[in-house]
Amino acid sequence: MKHNGLIKAAAAAAALLLAASSLAGCGKTKTPAAVNYADGTYTGRSSDFQADESGNGAGYGEVELTVSNNRVVACTFALYELDGTKKDETYGAGLSQENRLKAQKAVQAADKYAQSMAEQGSLDGVDAISGATISHSEFIEAVNDALSKAAVN
Repeated sequence: MKHNGLIKAAAAAAALLLAASSLAGCGKTKTPAAVNYADGTYTGRSSDFQADESGNGAGYGEVELTVSNNRVVACTFALYELDGTKKDETYGAGLSQENRLKAQKAVQAADKYAQSMAEQGSLDGVDAISGATISHSEFIEAVNDALSKAAVN
């Protein structure tokens, strides 16, 4: 009887191994074909972000980038309230000190994201800044929108 139990256990292990190996390739994605971009200046916009659970951060981002020789060579990024008011050094003025600092961190991060994009030439290496992840998501989305307009293939 012990021998029969070992056979069943070995068969179950073999079946599990076979299932795992057949699924291993399912999660792989193909490397996308290289995209070429036409030289020029392009704008992009993120979708509207509705405020987080604390009521902070509602708005969207807009990017303007210049492409030359398939690289981004210049980039600006600005954040806006949902009503179109630009978020600047006064953004968050009516909030508590803690929330005003968070609001200003997002505004300052916008410039850093754009600068990093221009230095890198692409989104590779444009990392999120702690405390400014919503603006990072808006930046990525706006850049992708602009690059989709520049794509030639």
